[in-house]
Amino acid sequence: MKLFRTFAILAATALAWACAPRQEAAKPGAEAGVIRFATDWRAQAEQGGFYQALATGEYEKRGLKVQIIQGGPGVNVPQLLVAGAVEAGMGSNSFIALNLASQGAPVRAVAAMMQKDPQVLIAHPGQGIERIEDLKGRPILLSDASVTAFWVWLKSKYGFEDAQIRKYTFNAAPFLSDTSVAQQGYLTSEPYTLEKTAGLKPKVFLLADNGYPSYAAMILFPQSMIDRDPARVRAFVEASAAGWKSYLTGDPKPGDALILKDNPEMTQDLLDQARQKMREYSLVEGGDAASGGIGVMTDARWKSFAEMAIAQGVYPKDLDSSKAYTLDFVRPAGK
Repeated sequence: MKLFRTFAILAATALAWACAPRQEAAKPGAEAGVIRFATDWRAQAEQGGFYQALATGEYEKRGLKVQIIQGGPGVNVPQLLVAGAVEAGMGSNSFIALNLASQGAPVRAVAAMMQKDPQVLIAHPGQGIERIEDLKGRPILLSDASVTAFWVWLKSKYGFEDAQIRKYTFNAAPFLSDTSVAQQGYLTSEPYTLEKTAGLKPKVFLLADNGYPSYAAMILFPQSMIDRDPARVRAFVEASAAGWKSYLTGDPKPGDALILKDNPEMTQDLLDQARQKMREYSLVEGGDAASGGIGVMTDARWKSFAEMAIAQGVYPKDLDSSKAYTLDFVRPAGK
C-alpha cells in the first residue's frame, strides 16, 4: 500500500497564506457548526481513533458535528487550513506545524495523538545491518517529502549523507531487486506488505525508537478557532483521545467500518496488523502519554525538535517554535 504523508512545501504554504482571506466567512458547502477534519491520507488504521470517535458518538456526546475529510496524494492539509477550506486538520509530523509557524500562518498543533512517528527505514536481512547506524553510506530510497523531513534528522544525528539518496516512487520493486538498498516506510504498512506479498521479513528500524523526536497524528486548528471557541477545540481533542483509547483497547469494529466505507481499497487484515503494531510499539499511549494522557505534548520536546531543524538550516535561527503549538488543550481545564 502506498503511504505518502502530505508535507507542506514552504513556498506553497506561504502562497496559500498570502492569498487566504483574513476574516471568517461562510464556507461554500460547509454545514453550519460542522468541524471538517482533513486527514493526511486515505482512510486507514493510523487515523483509526478519529474514525472511532465519530462512529461511537464521542464527538456527538460533546455537542460536536464532525465530518472527516479523507486525504490523498493531491491533498495538502496545511493549505486547506490556511485557506479556511476546513476547520481542523491532521499533521503528519512536527515539521508541518513548524513550517506553518515559519511562514507566519496562524495555525497551531493542539494535540499529538501519536507520541511516536511511525516512520521506519527498512533493509534486507542478512546484510550485516543490525542497527540504524549500519545504514550509513548505503543507498536509501526516499521520497522528496522525506528528504525535507526525517532525513534532516538522520543527517544531524547519524551523519547520513545526501549521496545515499535514491528516488522512492512508492514502488517496492527497486528495493526487492537490490539487497544493498534500504527504503523508507511506515511501521504499520510496508513491513507487513513486504512480508505478505514478497515473503521477505525485512529489518525494520523505527526512527522514534532511535531518537527521532517528531510527533505524529497531530490535531491542527486555526488560531481564529482557538481564540473564538476554545471549548469546541477542547471538546474535539478530548473526544479524539477517547476515540483512540477505544480503538486500541476496546472494540475497533465501529471505526474500522467507517474506514472501510471511506477507503474500499483498505482490507481488514491491514487494519488488524496496523492496530497491533500501534499497540506493540506504544505509538499512542507511550512516552509522555503514559503519564500525561493521550494527546499530550511538551515544550521541551518541541524546543528540542526545532533546535535540531534550525541547526540543519531548515529554519532561520530566530524561529519562535512556540508559535507552532499550544499546550492549552492537553492539560486539564483551568491548569
